[in-house]
Amino acid sequence: MAAAGLAGTGASMGLGSVRSLAGASGVGPTTIFKAGDRPFPRRPAGVDTLPKIRHIVVVMMENHSFDNYFGMLGRGDGFTLDAAGKPTDSNPGPDGQAVVVFPSPSVCQSDVDISQDWVVSHTSWNHGKNDGFALAKGTTPMGYYGAADLPFYYSLGRTFTLCDRWFCSTMAQTDPNRRFLTAGSSFGLVDDSFPGGATTSFRPGGFGTVFELLSHFSIPWKNYYSNLPSSLLFPYLGSKYADNIVPIATYFADAAAGTLPAFSLVDPNFTSSSEENPQDIQNGEQFAASVINAAMAGPGWPETMLIWLYDEHGGYYDHVAPRPAVRPDDIAPDVPTAELDGDLFSWTGFRVPAVVVSPWARRNYVSHVVHDHTSVLKLLETKWNLPALSNRDANASNLLDTLELGASRPPFLTPPDLTAAVPVSAAEVAACAALSPPGS
Repeated sequence: MAAAGLAGTGASMGLGSVRSLAGASGVGPTTIFKAGDRPFPRRPAGVDTLPKIRHIVVVMMENHSFDNYFGMLGRGDGFTLDAAGKPTDSNPGPDGQAVVVFPSPSVCQSDVDISQDWVVSHTSWNHGKNDGFALAKGTTPMGYYGAADLPFYYSLGRTFTLCDRWFCSTMAQTDPNRRFLTAGSSFGLVDDSFPGGATTSFRPGGFGTVFELLSHFSIPWKNYYSNLPSSLLFPYLGSKYADNIVPIATYFADAAAGTLPAFSLVDPNFTSSSEENPQDIQNGEQFAASVINAAMAGPGWPETMLIWLYDEHGGYYDHVAPRPAVRPDDIAPDVPTAELDGDLFSWTGFRVPAVVVSPWARRNYVSHVVHDHTSVLKLLETKWNLPALSNRDANASNLLDTLELGASRPPFLTPPDLTAAVPVSAAEVAACAALSPPGS
C-alpha cells in the first residue's frame, strides 16, 4: 500500500471510533482491534511501509494542558474570546463565584498549589463537565501563558501541524502516562510509584515495551536522557539495553551527523528543564528548542518526523473534556473502589500541547483527530507493521493525518525560521527552583 494511502487511513482511526481498513471507507462493520494485531495482517511484520520517514523523534516535556500553553495561540481549539480579545473561559470556585482564566504572573510557576493526581484530576473532570479545576485547587489551575512567555512554542504551533485533540492517556501523573507512551498501559499504576517491570505474560508475543518490540525486529532506537531515562520506568531494561540508553549530548552529535536511529525518545532534565512546577518554563522551552532546531538543521531532516508533546496536564485547566478510550488490558487502576469514578483506564486524560514537526508536515493544517500517547506506538506499528502492545494502541490513531506524504516534495524541505526561545540564565533557573518545593 502506498504511503499516501496510509495517510488517508490514519485520519479515520481514533480512540473510541475505530474502524477496520475496510470500514475506514464506510464499508463494513466497526472493528475493535486487539493487542497483538498488526495494521496489515497480510503483510510480514517488520516491513517498512513509510520509507519517506526514516527518523521518528519524540520530545516529551512535562505538566501543561493545551489551554495552559496554547489557549491564546489563535490556532486550533483554544479559549473563547470576548470583543476585546480577552478569554472568557471559567470554572466555579469554592465560593461558587466564577474564576476566569488569567495570565499566569510568573514563568517560575512559584504558586504550586496544583496537582494532577488521580483524585484531583477526576474532581477537575467531574464526569465530563470539566468544572472542578478551581474547586479542587483554587485559582492556580486557571492561569495560562502566552506568546510573550513562550515565543518559540507559539512560533512552532503556528508553523507546523498543531494537534488540538491530543489527550494524555490517563487522568493521572507523569509516570503512568509515560508508561502508556512506551508500553501502551500503566499496568494499573496511577501515581509515580516505581514497580519492578512490565507485565508481559498476557501479551501476544510477550513484548512489555516498545523498546523490546523494536529490538526484536532489529529496528534501531535510542533513549537520549538528560538526568533520568524514561525507559528506566521499567528498570529491567537498563541492563538489557545499556547501549541504547545514552546521554543527551549524543543526541546533538547524532542529529548533526544525520545518524539518528529509526526511533528516538528525548528526555529533558526532570529537575530543571522539563517545565514541571516550580521550574522556569522558559528553561524548558530553551531545551526543547535546542532539540527541535538540531533535528531541523541536521542532514537527516528531509526524512524526519518529530513529535513535541507533554506527558500530562499538570493540573492546569483545559476546556475540552477527556474522551472515552479503549481499555489497554484487564488490569484495573490501583485505587480504592470509591475513587475509580467510573474510569477503568476507559477515559483519556486531558489535552496537552502537541505539534508534529517534519518536512512532510501538512501545511496550514490543524489535526482535530483524537490522539493520545499510544498514537506514537500506533505510528511505529504502522510504519513497520508491528503487533500492538495493548488494546489501547491497537485502536489508536496513527498520526498520518498530520503528514502530506503524497506530495512530490516535502512542504517544509527548507526548515522555517522559528522565533527564538527566551534566553534564561542559570541564576534565573536556580531562583525559580528555590521559590517552593516541587509539585506533585
